[in-house]
Amino acid sequence: WVINSLVNGVYCFGFLFMTPQLFLNYRLKSVAHLPWRAFMYKAFNTFIDDVFAFIITMPTAHRLACFRDDIIFLIYLYQRWLYPVDKVELMNMARYLKR
Repeated sequence: WVINSLVNGVYCFGFLFMTPQLFLNYRLKSVAHLPWRAFMYKAFNTFIDDVFAFIITMPTAHRLACFRDDIIFLIYLYQRWLYPVDKVELMNMARYLKR
């Protein structure tokens, strides 16, 4: 019972740790702070998780955790399409990172 509760907690907190980026994108109405390279890493990671979720036998909770990543990723894709990349914000971020 304890191990099962801990595993479900890890899955829940994993989901909660992925959502701040969604709220940040929504609040700023921009995806300039989500670099294309990081976005592609998330896409690749999501694809690999899905492949292994279908190939390997695993507990249902873990499969659901893989597919919840897909939901977050689809929302990221929608935000990438919906919000333009603000060039001014991108330049400010580049200037900040140079320091």
